[in-house]
Amino acid sequence: MRFSPDSRLECVDLACERGDNLLFEELGFVVSGGDICQVHGANGSGKTSLLRILCTLAVPERGEVRWCGEPVSRQPDRFRANLSYIGHHNGVKGELSPLENLRAAISLSPSRSDADPAAALERAGLYGYEDVPCRFLSAGQKRRVAIARLLLSSAQLWILDEPVTALDVQGVADFQALLERHAENGGMVVITSHQPLVFGRIETKMVHL
Repeated sequence: MRFSPDSRLECVDLACERGDNLLFEELGFVVSGGDICQVHGANGSGKTSLLRILCTLAVPERGEVRWCGEPVSRQPDRFRANLSYIGHHNGVKGELSPLENLRAAISLSPSRSDADPAAALERAGLYGYEDVPCRFLSAGQKRRVAIARLLLSSAQLWILDEPVTALDVQGVADFQALLERHAENGGMVVITSHQPLVFGRIETKMVHL
């Protein structure tokens, strides 16, 4: 699936406060089609808060987020149709199997026309676990279920908060390859990670908080 190279996410003079603490201010950057943007910063610097602002889950103290030149506040439905978000929580229902979780995801969010939940789980390393209730899976396997949702999504923009948490070495390598393929098809990624991620085919942008 190829995306428009003209799409862009813009952050303009963003400021964020938590309680009485100013986490960041005058923050600006642009993510275009084909970009992977890594957000770095110490614990408590505001990485998760920034991603929540980008996803419209929080409002900045100042500044605005724009999608294709227009504030996201003026086009929330259009923006969210182009967004896929994975936060600290997997968003996986424990009483449902991985296959049932993915089928539910397809029914609730824009998905690829060729979306195949079983194939997505196999690509995510969960072959043989399709029908096991997620409450019996390991932390890493639950994370793989969340990542498998990306394989079904038609969203151009992926915003990912510590997505490789609990993944093993092979899982991290597979995930990096997934992000590279998405960017090579014109997709866009904004990601935080305590583990250093190195992409061989894509030059990444860096945002430091």
